Amino acid sequence: MDKFVIDQAEGLRRLLAREGSRVIAVTGGPGSPGRTTVVINLAAALTAQGKDVLVIDECLGLRPVSALLGGVRGAGNFAAVMRGEMALDEAVGRHALGFGVLAAPREPRMQYTDAQLHAQLSKLLAGPADFVLIDAQLDAEGALSPLAMHAHDVLIVMRVTAQAITDAYACMKRLHFAHAIGQFRVLANQVASESEAQAVFENLACVASRYLTVALESAGSVAADPHMPRAVQLSRCIVDAFPSTAAARDFRHVAAELPHWPMRPALAASAGAQAPHLADSANSADSFVSSVTGVPSAPGPAHAGWRADTPGQRTAHQHA
Repeated sequence: MDKFVIDQAEGLRRLLAREGSRVIAVTGGPGSPGRTTVVINLAAALTAQGKDVLVIDECLGLRPVSALLGGVRGAGNFAAVMRGEMALDEAVGRHALGFGVLAAPREPRMQYTDAQLHAQLSKLLAGPADFVLIDAQLDAEGALSPLAMHAHDVLIVMRVTAQAITDAYACMKRLHFAHAIGQFRVLANQVASESEAQAVFENLACVASRYLTVALESAGSVAADPHMPRAVQLSRCIVDAFPSTAAARDFRHVAAELPHWPMRPALAASAGAQAPHLADSANSADSFVSSVTGVPSAPGPAHAGWRADTPGQRTAHQHA
């Protein structure tokens, strides 16, 4: 009862003091943790709960958001908005389930000035959407885009394998030193059991706290489900195509908890100086993670244009 009252009070305060959307940047290591399917299924689940949701796809590649959804009419016109040829609300495509989709690849945005981008981004994030989910593309150094820097939460999607855990830690390390981020949410995807996912999360949280002074919060887990590849083949969200499956149930549970996450300032508003003095501790953590997982830690520089994976690695079954 106490938790219910606290959640209700926090929700009321957020409603009364609402200024724009709750923005969540979703990313992960280069091991293809299924991040894009996480984004679209959370969007579908939140929409089913009556939330107004906008999905922003920053990524160029073989499997963008609109491709996984079989194409969304109107998505992909952010460049036209920047050229003044189209209003922002006209550029947002609407999926049949009700959430909006805007393809806004990071690289083409680089040709515009900060002032031009800021004007449009302000309109985008102050719009009617309750939640904005960004399928975030990291740069060659593992840093977020100016758009994703408006996120209130950074959600790391990972699988429960030795390499995926190492990749997730490396991703958090780079984001931490690029933006002085002190807290991440972690979603374990395609897990064999909830208990296994929880044990891995607790170990990773211990390492991040000890060596990076970074706090991790669990966003839950999504079960490995044989229906997910079929949903991808059908260009459908599993929460819509196969709503009785374990994965669909887990996505709905995560979506139900998401509005109750404590509201924090956007990264852009709280960004501080980097912490180079922590580099030695971070390198020690690399060695520790390697000893635990048996996998060498990722090298210093990130893969160029980090997404959930590199385009050559990205396949339909990996995104599931």
